[in-house]
Amino acid sequence: MTEKIHEALNKAKSLLESKNLDAHAAHLLMEHVTEKSGAALLADLREPLTEEQKTNFWNKTEELLSGKPVQHIIGTEQFYGLSFEVNGHVLIPRPETEELVLGVLERSRKLPEKCRVADIGTGSGAIAIAFKKERPEAIVTATDISEKALKIAKRNAKRNDAHIDFRLGNLAEPLEGEKWDVVLSNPPYIAHEESAEMSPTVLDFEPHSALFADDDGLFFYKKLAKQLPKLMNEPGLVGLEIGYKQGQAVSEIFQKAFPNARVSVVQDLNGKDRMIFCEIGE
Repeated sequence: MTEKIHEALNKAKSLLESKNLDAHAAHLLMEHVTEKSGAALLADLREPLTEEQKTNFWNKTEELLSGKPVQHIIGTEQFYGLSFEVNGHVLIPRPETEELVLGVLERSRKLPEKCRVADIGTGSGAIAIAFKKERPEAIVTATDISEKALKIAKRNAKRNDAHIDFRLGNLAEPLEGEKWDVVLSNPPYIAHEESAEMSPTVLDFEPHSALFADDDGLFFYKKLAKQLPKLMNEPGLVGLEIGYKQGQAVSEIFQKAFPNARVSVVQDLNGKDRMIFCEIGE
């Protein structure tokens, strides 16, 4: 029996909604299965699925209904207009993190074209690669403690034709002995007790080492605040993603670490505290 695209989509969305899962995932899955862009899919909603597409779509919808992120099923996520390979070893890049990249690009305009940039805890490589694509002259280094994450980040750099120096190690340790103009990081910042409020799609499928931090989620900010002062050039810039309740705490940590810097808390498009920018030696 033939099934039209819109019929399969509506049914899949209803099933996802009945489990309190993201119904939009059905659209992304259908784009992947039919190899159509979002606009083409809308234009072709009344087209029938082939038997192969139908089988593929419903098999993968079963995975969606288990809570598995659609990005893990299709193997990619879009970030800053670029395509990134993702799996269970790296965090799926979030739209809020695009705002961190934008904020750092704006604030680093006055720095030299060949500024030295480091992305700490790079995961999929999304932040480092997006920055490099926007500032091709920048010398970009990215660190991660996970060898598996770095393998994915290296593949993503190749996929997006971006030259990045990847280094294995804990936080800023691989950067020691050198000076940096810009340091970016989206470290783990969720307090362990917050896990009860989290979606199973995140909790069961994304790496906990990239999500959770001790000390009410502040552990890695405190570590970075100790490591970075001796590594930063003047002028220099530190840009960090934060949890929406952490603005005051993280800004105080970095103001103490960089007493003469201008430290600002910036909200995301949803009006939540999401970024800290520490502008050094202005």
